Amino acid sequence: MISTVQAVVVTALVVVGSFFLLVGTVGLLRLPNVYNRMHATSKAATLGASSILLATAVYYGPAGDALTSLVGIVFLFFTAPTGAHVISRAAQKMGVPFLEGADWPATVPMRDEDAPSDDD
Repeated sequence: MISTVQAVVVTALVVVGSFFLLVGTVGLLRLPNVYNRMHATSKAATLGASSILLATAVYYGPAGDALTSLVGIVFLFFTAPTGAHVISRAAQKMGVPFLEGADWPATVPMRDEDAPSDDD
């Protein structure tokens, strides 16, 4: 049987995780291009799933499945940004356009103060 404080913490973490997953789903459906969708879903899925996995760790305590949940959180924090980066680079290499007025960072012209000077 879990304590009242533990139940409140688990409930709060599940609600927060569900909220982030819902926001990620709405972002996937509503945002205009692959870059914005990728950003919304990778950030929201990482925070949402991590909150739910943390709720699992709090529920089971320091023994058993809690360690599995914590390993899942670490794995998620390593793989979600990597996957988002790979998707972004693949979309850019395939020629998927950005929103109007946005450029890939390598194509942005340098400002005068950023340009190398003859003194270097």
